[in-house]
Amino acid sequence: MGSGQRRQIPHCGRGSGLIVSASKTFFLDQHGCAKNQVDGEIILTRLEKQGMVRTEDASKADLIIINSCAFIAQAKEESLNSVMQARSAYPNAKILLAGCLAERYADVFKTELPEVDGIFGNGDLTQIDNTVSSLFKGERPVVRPPQKGVCCGDRNLLLSFKGSAYVKITEGCNNRCTFCAIPIIRGDLRSRKCDEIVEEIEMLVKKRGVHEINLIGQDLAAFGCGEEDDVLGNGCNWFTPIFKTLKAPVLENPSFDIENKGPSFLSQLVERISKIEGDFWVRLLYIHPDHFNPDILAVMKKDPRFLPYFDIPFQSGEDSVIHAMNRKGSFDSYVNLVRTIRETFPESCIRTTFLTGFPGETDESAERTREFLETIQSDWSGCFPYSLEDGTPAEKLKGRVSAKTAQKRAAELEKIQGRISSERLKNRCGKIYDVLIEEIVENKEGTDEGLAIGRAWFDAPEVDGSFVVRYDLDDKDAVEAIVPGAMVKAKAYASSQVDIDGVYVGR
Repeated sequence: MGSGQRRQIPHCGRGSGLIVSASKTFFLDQHGCAKNQVDGEIILTRLEKQGMVRTEDASKADLIIINSCAFIAQAKEESLNSVMQARSAYPNAKILLAGCLAERYADVFKTELPEVDGIFGNGDLTQIDNTVSSLFKGERPVVRPPQKGVCCGDRNLLLSFKGSAYVKITEGCNNRCTFCAIPIIRGDLRSRKCDEIVEEIEMLVKKRGVHEINLIGQDLAAFGCGEEDDVLGNGCNWFTPIFKTLKAPVLENPSFDIENKGPSFLSQLVERISKIEGDFWVRLLYIHPDHFNPDILAVMKKDPRFLPYFDIPFQSGEDSVIHAMNRKGSFDSYVNLVRTIRETFPESCIRTTFLTGFPGETDESAERTREFLETIQSDWSGCFPYSLEDGTPAEKLKGRVSAKTAQKRAAELEKIQGRISSERLKNRCGKIYDVLIEEIVENKEGTDEGLAIGRAWFDAPEVDGSFVVRYDLDDKDAVEAIVPGAMVKAKAYASSQVDIDGVYVGR
């Protein structure tokens, strides 16, 4: 139980009163996941409030901020390459390394990365004001704020395509998957209060004209389960039942509902969001399979604005590997979870993630994962070769798998998923969908056909396919309706392995 007295959220909307300089410009080089994107949006808004001017041309920037990622080796390399390229191309600019890489390796980079003029972690983002101020005074700040609360606040510019926004509802993670460095980087799980989340969504929908709300966190199902969480203001959380006494996935644990005597905090948040008036849809991203509580399905079913899109990172289909990852599920329990979802939402979209080459994964284990993928028939999946992360429990596990083998296994899963995605997209053809328009394709001279790129409900931003909308340039209604950020209706008539081709049928 939480005390209900602790202020959990450092609200990043308040200014410090520091004015850096109205003449200073900055460029934000954004890397990483949606959660890091929200951090970037908060940072750029705070700097603009301090009098700085954002530029999209790095050559004109007095300050270049690399908002880095440190999730896997490739992401680290990309972020460091960005630092080196910026230092080489813009020798007179100040360079600030921010984000997850800065958070994780601040002590190392303090002495071993002279290419940057400052280092700023991702804890309390309000400290970006003082950090940048001291940087322009000629100091070399190394700031790693404590990981407390969920930093939020004004975001004057959303880095998503127009009409879409991410809303962070949790920060950090307590799952302790043995391969994952997120708890090292972002700390323990903590959740925002329901009232605050609802207020932000209302603002985005009613004042900013956002059509798509993507709820994000490391594990949405753990919302309200942090040790000091109090999302409803009544002093209650589920820290103990989720992270101390849970022996099997929630769906497979018959005593779980009896023990907690109430709906999950995520389902209560969904219920609260459903009371917001407006024309918008909501997507729930990243739900740990062990914590998936089926009570959210009934709540979502009542409001069609909640998209039946489920991003559930299963990682493996082999029981021994799943358990070595510090997960409680199994091939059968995870298949049952997908079956439960599709019983409620027959046309639901399932996205997942697989990690190949995890220590101890044999050829037989890999085959079991391929069998699992064939069984669940997920609409989308991402496949990543295992990346050894220092400081994680998996670093000490035996049975290392070669990078070549891990890559081969990932390619095999990708091939299977490509076939499944193609088949499932074909089944969506012939129907009319709401499509959120992201961009207009420049018209080729001499043609009267317009092309727009958008997404239907079964396409999450950045990671899934697109919905191509074709329309007649002589159709005044179509030309007026099809603009970035607008929602239009289109009929799907053809598909590829990742995209759908459709034609505009109305607003």
